[in-house]
Amino acid sequence: MGDNSGTTSSTADDDQLLKQFFAEVSEVERDNEVSRILSCFKLNAFEYLNLPFDSSVDDVKRQYRKLSLLVHPDKCKHPQAKEAFGALAKAQQLLLDPQERDYLLNQVNAAKEELRAKRKKQLKKDTATKLKSLVDEGKYEQEYERSGEFQQQLKLKVRELLTDQEWRRRKMQMRISEEEGRLKKDEEETKEMWKRKREHEEQWEGTREQRVSSWRDFMKGGKKVKKGELRPPKLKTEDPNKSYVQRPVKRGFRKGQEPPGLLSPRQSIDLALQTYLVSEGSSSVKDTRCPKSSDL
Repeated sequence: MGDNSGTTSSTADDDQLLKQFFAEVSEVERDNEVSRILSCFKLNAFEYLNLPFDSSVDDVKRQYRKLSLLVHPDKCKHPQAKEAFGALAKAQQLLLDPQERDYLLNQVNAAKEELRAKRKKQLKKDTATKLKSLVDEGKYEQEYERSGEFQQQLKLKVRELLTDQEWRRRKMQMRISEEEGRLKKDEEETKEMWKRKREHEEQWEGTREQRVSSWRDFMKGGKKVKKGELRPPKLKTEDPNKSYVQRPVKRGFRKGQEPPGLLSPRQSIDLALQTYLVSEGSSSVKDTRCPKSSDL
């Protein structure tokens, strides 16, 4: 009787140790999965769910359900289990979105084309492999693309293309942000300019009555002379009858009047007489005019 009770107790202890062992193994697996998820390439949703690139939508849903139960914060004691769970949810959302899924698959196809072109160049140098691929009618290449080596190269190439596309997107977004900032700054400067202009116009309109009153006072009383200010002398009007007044000479001459610069017959005779007397040695001539006909 005592032996049976001892055997039962030892079996219970063994079951307890076994359950504890499985619990520890399960916890280790949960922690490893959390670490794997957090170390994944952030731009590749397939990598988060640990799925191949040709997985269907149903495969995505099943895999998410399985991994989410494994790293759920309520069941996993890892301190970053919540972050891993959120990363899985975001990856599933991207792969279920047709637009995002097509974008990823386009990058995968581009990576495959680059790897195929690279392998084609390599086969040109390796005659044996080239003949083998021709004999197998493409089966050799299909097997190669399903191999782990090709899948690893494809994974790295997809990372490279996604990184390049993300860099271009961020660069374009930065330029757009800079352009939006510049346009916003120009708009603010324009608004400030119009604001100052309106304020100036309002100030100008506000002083209109003052300016009008000042002008009316000036017109009534004349310009006020400040104390100690020197005033310029007034110009005196000259008498036109005085000989020193120089009046403008009218050009041209009336009808019957000799043009300026020509001598009349009388003046010509006087000039000839003066010239004659000077040549005769006369020192002075009192009357150089030609005698009139009544004096002769």
